[in-house]
Amino acid sequence: MKSGKVFLVGAGPGDVRLITVKGLEAIKQAEVILYDRLANPKLLEFAPADCELIYCGKLPNRHIIRQGNINELLVEKALEGKRVVRLKGGDPGVFGRVGEEAEALAKHQIPFEIVPGISSGIAAPLYAGIPVTHREYAESFAVVTAHDKSKEGKPVLDWEGLSRGVDTIAFYMGVSNLPFICENLITYGKPASTPVILIQWGTFGRQKTLQGTLADISEKVVEAKFSNPSIILVGKVISLRDRISWFEKLPLYGRQILLARTSEGSSELAKALIDGGADVIEFPKWKKTVLPVDLTNVASYEKILFTSPECVDEFFTAVMEHGVDIRTIRAEFFGASRKSINVLKKRGFIAAHADVMKESGALLIVGDDSILKKEMDGADILVTSKKELDHQFLPLFKRMLDEAKLNTMIFPSSASVECFMNALSECNLNASELLEGLQVVSMGRQTEDAVVSTGLPSHGVPAFATKEALVEFLAARPVEEV
Repeated sequence: MKSGKVFLVGAGPGDVRLITVKGLEAIKQAEVILYDRLANPKLLEFAPADCELIYCGKLPNRHIIRQGNINELLVEKALEGKRVVRLKGGDPGVFGRVGEEAEALAKHQIPFEIVPGISSGIAAPLYAGIPVTHREYAESFAVVTAHDKSKEGKPVLDWEGLSRGVDTIAFYMGVSNLPFICENLITYGKPASTPVILIQWGTFGRQKTLQGTLADISEKVVEAKFSNPSIILVGKVISLRDRISWFEKLPLYGRQILLARTSEGSSELAKALIDGGADVIEFPKWKKTVLPVDLTNVASYEKILFTSPECVDEFFTAVMEHGVDIRTIRAEFFGASRKSINVLKKRGFIAAHADVMKESGALLIVGDDSILKKEMDGADILVTSKKELDHQFLPLFKRMLDEAKLNTMIFPSSASVECFMNALSECNLNASELLEGLQVVSMGRQTEDAVVSTGLPSHGVPAFATKEALVEFLAARPVEEV
């Protein structure tokens, strides 16, 4: 039996792009992933389709998985010969209990690696425009847990050491104990005027901040109903925020977007939206199986229509695997979308859009199994892959919806409308309820027509069907205008 191995991986603070290269490589090769609430669920989309996902948090009708049970699960899965990833928010060595997990693995002589991550106590302040150290303001920095082993729910700390010896302090998960924290810092020497900032959901597009002083921040938190997950930062260095705040100035900061998709992978459009400062939830998630194809008569067609970018790659992979001389294929190539045409262009083929295709001539339509549902008079069909809804992703999707406050829905193509609606139906989710109050944007008039035909509202179309035009459109029209 093959030997298992465990990777104890820091997922970073929230922004999926902040995970390390090594951490991402571990996810991509995992057979089992045990993940925490604070690890961004979007990271799990990089895992193999057959990877087992285990949520180590609170689920409906189920208690939180205790640390001892997590340790046992890691050992159990590794002893089965599995490649296991324990995915933890932030850095696993900063209040992540990685030491206990590593000890359990070492006790059973299970090989493991610890992969550091970016800690939220450093990253969240930076996304709020605050370095935790600065030559003029802060020469020392401390991270403190405000909710772990404690007396009567209050943290037992060296308050005098923190107050007099540390310039910048980051308290983790301490919102409920904030009055106690402020009172002790003042009692042991911090001026009541010391700046304090709370950073909620740091590095996410839904990041929120609340600023005050040790004297008044507790009252402000009650008024604003601020809650965890939040970092509480204390120190004079917070005054830099007014000068070097950057994340909140991104064009799509505050946008929480639900993006319909037709392919199994994350899209370039999603990346552009995230780069603009938005949170993006993509739905549905698909599992794809590439199918064997018969290319015996491929040279007899006068026209070949590719219905998706993915099927272009699958077609030419099959051509190479079957040893077909590409020069024998004399057909004109057509794409059902600009993306398909662009993928063909990258392979050296100039293709036209399906709209200009003449009716005469032998036609081969290439695509996944969804094309079997459409009427194709006089055409042959070549199915290159089978696509099905990834049901393992559904609880992740629902949890992301619970934690986010969506304000935008984007349909990138007319095909995405049908896929989205069918997937919601299969998951027993109501589209009208889900999208109520959201700004619904379509990437083109044809897509908008498909959206309206389903009974959903429409709030505009970008000037061009490009990711750049979409970002510009969203930036110019705040959600409040809907």
